[in-house]
Amino acid sequence: MDLWNWLEYGAWGLSALFGLHMAIDWLKTDSTYSEDVLTSSREGELEAMAEERKGH
Repeated sequence: MDLWNWLEYGAWGLSALFGLHMAIDWLKTDSTYSEDVLTSSREGELEAMAEERKGH
């Protein structure tokens, strides 16, 4: 086998490791935080408060 084959196998291996890491992180995050926290937008609340102050 030449260098390009080894690099290809290495790239596939890294891709699999990154995918596994993403899946584990997703499951850990999903079990740690509630759905309300994950779907809320704290930045949106802050922007709305700032706009409300400017309007008055």
